[in-house]
Amino acid sequence: MAFALRNQDSGSDVPPMADINVTPLVDVMLVLLIVFMVAAPLMAVGVPVDLPKVQAKQLNDQKPPIVVSIDSTGAYFIDQTAIDSDQLLPTLSSNSENDKERRIHVRGDRTIAYGRVMEVMGLINGAGFTKVALVAEAPGQSASK
Repeated sequence: MAFALRNQDSGSDVPPMADINVTPLVDVMLVLLIVFMVAAPLMAVGVPVDLPKVQAKQLNDQKPPIVVSIDSTGAYFIDQTAIDSDQLLPTLSSNSENDKERRIHVRGDRTIAYGRVMEVMGLINGAGFTKVALVAEAPGQSASK
C-alpha cells in the first residue's frame, strides 16, 4: 500500500494518497491461474496401478439385447418378428426367459409420435424390465433396414 503524507512545512491542503498497487496482485493471480491450468488435468487422472496379468478368458456371459421396434405404420416387432400389441409383454417375457435384468433396446421410426415410443417404454418398464434404452442413429451413419 502506497501513500504519501503532506509535508508539514508546506501550506497546501493536498489530501494523503492512499492507493493500492495491484500490479503484484495481478502477477500472483496469473501465476496461480497458470499453475492450476497445468495441474488440473493431472489431478483428474486416476491412481496409477500396475495390474497383474492373468490367463483367464474374458467374461462373455452377457446375452445380446432384445430389440423392440416400432415401424412407421405403428406395427411392433421383437427382433425381426412382427407381433400384435397385446402380445408384446408375453413375448418379451418368453424371449428373455423371465430375466428382468435383460437389456432391451427400443427403436422407433422417426415419423411416429414421440408419445408412442414412450408408451412402449413405459409398458416394458412397468412389466419389471429395468434395462430399457432408446436406440438412435449416430450422425454420419446410413440407415439400415
